[in-house]
Amino acid sequence: MVENKDNKPEGNNTNTTFEAAIARLEEIVRALESGGAPLDESLSLFEEGVSLVKLCNEKLDAAEQKVKLLTTGPDGTTSEEDFGGADK
Repeated sequence: MVENKDNKPEGNNTNTTFEAAIARLEEIVRALESGGAPLDESLSLFEEGVSLVKLCNEKLDAAEQKVKLLTTGPDGTTSEEDFGGADK
């Protein structure tokens, strides 16, 4: 049985860091893949995972906007460069 302890991030907590959300997602995936949780708990874990994915996407979008803002030139044009990361 996997429980969300007080030190674990929840999907609706906007103060959760990206790294903490990813770590919790990994725990949820392991718990769901093990198949040992009852159906109700599995559904709760899945719901939490969906919320965490949404939170991670929001944080990534915000980071992308910040990078674009930081790469805006003095004339207002944005120069996009490949930072070596994978495409969306």
